[in-house]
Amino acid sequence: MGRGRRVAGEEPIGYRHRTMDNAAIMSPPQTIFETQAGADRRERMRSAMDDLLTAGTMWRLSWTLALLDIKLRYRGSILGPFWLTLSSALTIGMMGVLYSYLFHMDVSHYFPFLALSIVLWNFMLQMVNDATACFISAEAMIRSVRLPMMLHPMRAVLRNLLILAHNAVVIIIVDLAMNAWPGWIGILAIPAFLLWLVVSLAMSLLLGALCARFRDIPPIVASLMQLAFFVSAIIWEPSQLGQHEWMLVFNPVFTLLEIIRAPLLGELPSLLVTFSALAYSAIIIFLASMLFVRVRGRIPFWV
Repeated sequence: MGRGRRVAGEEPIGYRHRTMDNAAIMSPPQTIFETQAGADRRERMRSAMDDLLTAGTMWRLSWTLALLDIKLRYRGSILGPFWLTLSSALTIGMMGVLYSYLFHMDVSHYFPFLALSIVLWNFMLQMVNDATACFISAEAMIRSVRLPMMLHPMRAVLRNLLILAHNAVVIIIVDLAMNAWPGWIGILAIPAFLLWLVVSLAMSLLLGALCARFRDIPPIVASLMQLAFFVSAIIWEPSQLGQHEWMLVFNPVFTLLEIIRAPLLGELPSLLVTFSALAYSAIIIFLASMLFVRVRGRIPFWV
């Protein structure tokens, strides 16, 4: 058979390939629909759980990043993070003398209360402020490296935990000077503090995602925290409210603060305060988990 001739009914090879390619191009893509209700939500929940578990296995990276943040923040400083300790000590010393005189309170009783309140409040305040920026401040890392989103809230919590460890020196010194050890009741502060860490992670997820989407929220949160300082029994004792002390249970900042402060002062927190703190914690954790499941995949586009 010579060149250019073909058997009747047989298509040239090149023509056959072009026909198949054109058919593949012109045919609409097949779409597979999921008939089970809620499949997308289950997939998002599975992805969020995988993100959480993966971040848990990478806790060493979170710890390293937290240490790096502190080193960079105090680079070139002689005392480093102990500047915060010195600042807290000066604040507690000056406020302790002034407010013990204004409130007509015994210095040996008021100083341990004020030292514990100020140190715990500083941790809570800085934790909330860092929570609002935990994703925004990690924009470069989120866009360049594929890491679990939960890693960034863990980094913020560990960073503030290290700073709290430095400031705890002030509490120890004040308790030694005033002979105000809590005794065995102080052990109850351990589970309360573990609850604090879980709530801090949840708060970082909640505020971090919301602030990444709505940039007006961080200044609003800062203003609310400034107001919370004056109404959360930090520089004044709850007993000074008298018969109206029960109203403090409607303040989540006070209840979460009190479940740690009371045992470290040698006192048992009331059942009402304990239940309120657990209820507020459950609400925060629930809201954070629901939001994280829903918007986890959108955070890289928001930062």
